[in-house]
Amino acid sequence: MGRISRVLSGIIPHVAPLGSTLEAGNARYAAGAYLDAVRIWQKAAEAGSVKAAFCVAQAYRKGEGVVRSFPDAAAWFRRAAEGGHVEAQYQLGLMLQHGVEAPLGVNAPEMWRRAVSVRGSEGHPTESLLFPTGFAVTKNTAEALEWIRGAAEAGHGEAQVRMADICRFGWGVPVDLAGARDWYAKAEAQGISAGAFGLGDIYFQGLGVEADAETAVGWYRKAADDGHVRAKVALAFSYLKGTGLPKDSSAAGRLFADAARHDDPLALYNIGLMYLSGDGVEKSIDRAETALRKAARKNHLPAIQSLAEFYAKGFGSEPNMREAAQWYEAAAERGDVQAQFLVGRFYASGTGVSPSPREAAKWFRKAAEGGHGTAAFNIGIFCLNGTGVARDVTAAIRWFERASEAGLRAAEIQLGRLYASGAGVERDQARAERWLGKAADSGDPEAKVALALFLLQSDKAPPTVARATKLLEEAVDGGHAPAALQLGYLREGRFGGVPWVADAIVWYTRAAEAGLAEAMFVLARLYLDSKIAIPNPVVGVTWLEKAAHAGHPGAQFDLAVLYCTGNSVAQSLEKGVAWYEAAAQGGHTFAQYNLAVMTQKGQGCTRDPGKAIGWFTAAAESGMAAAQVALGDALASGNGIGRNVEAAAAWFERAAAQGHDGARQRLASLKEMGQSAV
Repeated sequence: MGRISRVLSGIIPHVAPLGSTLEAGNARYAAGAYLDAVRIWQKAAEAGSVKAAFCVAQAYRKGEGVVRSFPDAAAWFRRAAEGGHVEAQYQLGLMLQHGVEAPLGVNAPEMWRRAVSVRGSEGHPTESLLFPTGFAVTKNTAEALEWIRGAAEAGHGEAQVRMADICRFGWGVPVDLAGARDWYAKAEAQGISAGAFGLGDIYFQGLGVEADAETAVGWYRKAADDGHVRAKVALAFSYLKGTGLPKDSSAAGRLFADAARHDDPLALYNIGLMYLSGDGVEKSIDRAETALRKAARKNHLPAIQSLAEFYAKGFGSEPNMREAAQWYEAAAERGDVQAQFLVGRFYASGTGVSPSPREAAKWFRKAAEGGHGTAAFNIGIFCLNGTGVARDVTAAIRWFERASEAGLRAAEIQLGRLYASGAGVERDQARAERWLGKAADSGDPEAKVALALFLLQSDKAPPTVARATKLLEEAVDGGHAPAALQLGYLREGRFGGVPWVADAIVWYTRAAEAGLAEAMFVLARLYLDSKIAIPNPVVGVTWLEKAAHAGHPGAQFDLAVLYCTGNSVAQSLEKGVAWYEAAAQGGHTFAQYNLAVMTQKGQGCTRDPGKAIGWFTAAAESGMAAAQVALGDALASGNGIGRNVEAAAAWFERAAAQGHDGARQRLASLKEMGQSAV
């Protein structure tokens, strides 16, 4: 308190005649002649006027008549403060409490300093001449406290509120809740609404006193009546939740709306939610969007999150995933882990943004680093497959382990499969079984199936088969249809042992009735197989049609064959072509080839050589030798496509490499034709 006692003793005398000079500066300032005003104030300050020194400080702080300079402002505030100017003491305290970094810009002092530093001339005498007060205001919490306390003790209301906050939050001093309450009370006694608001917080939160919602509401109301925006928000919450007064959503809505007119982000956010729900206010999607957007633009994270959800769900209109993605990314950039995960999904799927595996990997990694288990699993998959990042099995294992710690059984299954296969990691059957066992022990049906398959593939001994069977049956009991399919495979003898087709059909039927297309397809093939003891073509066709309609390409192909041959169904080339096309669209290579042949010949459809070439090409690129030969024939003859002997030869060569005799013969013929032409 040494500095303050000297200040209060009037160490710098005030010379009465300077009043006219100070007034002259004020007059020039009022006329907009800021430079003249500053010059007059400086002369008055040099003669000892603390008010003039304060005016010069304000000019430097605002950049009026002089180049804006916080260090110069601080220097003049200090002169005024040491002369007993209370407002200067408070302003200097604020600057020292937080510090002021040197501004950057074309003409900013910091740019000059950096340029000098690059040239190796830092500390040059010119620096002290050009910038005698330096480039920035250095933070000094202890001195700041001294000046703010001095202003507060001199009766400065805002300084008293600041002192209360310092005591309450422990800014540079030990927390002193009693001191905070006293300072708030002193400020409130002077009519400072922030003091009443602070007292409301003290009693609402029970800070050093017994929590008393009713008393808190009284202080909030007093501050709100004086126009304190945050007090209106606090009072609105009290009405909304019925804390300290009767619940009244309408009153809450009026207060939130009033505070929102002052662009308070918390008020904007809450009135936005109320407009969205219609609770306490008239429902208005447009007003909700406007309020949430205003709050979001003020970087209010809950508003950003809600606005993203607003566009994703499409309240009152179609979802706008482009806007949703933009706001989710804004939330993600502010550290929202769930938003980071969602943005990763958006970039992975191309939802609202252009697909980008690299961006997806970046956001999944950020979310995973923030503890998001599913994100850890996803970045593990990306590392395993080299999607958006370099393939790194070691990193994938590390991420799967983190996902496992978060309770994701799928990660444990991946770890088990990795160690079982030895794909990119040393094969370790014991470790594989431990991971799969851990997942299965949690009761996860998929994990039980994975462990059962691991056991069946590693050991065919009866005890092992019995254990695997039990795991699969438990998974079926848990409603996991794929487990019934695997039991069907087991009973059919696909894992070795004696086949029991009747038992297999029972399990296949359970899986098929649960909607599993693969089970429908396998079941259909069994019933259509004349070699089994209980063939039933009618049932077989029924299951085949169900599987085909469920989108199973193999079933679609088989059904097409039945219609084209008239086997077990009435022959219909048109239906055959339709099912071939469905299977071809699903990537079935033989369906693509058969469809091309029928389209080329006009069987069951209008002849279309160009379309036929397209399907021949699809099958050929999948490696089918017959399709490669057919495509080569078309290119060599120009049938349905421009003639191109070189391209034809290339396709014949690919087919010949697979041992296709016809392709070799065609290549020989092309060579003979070429020699004759020569």
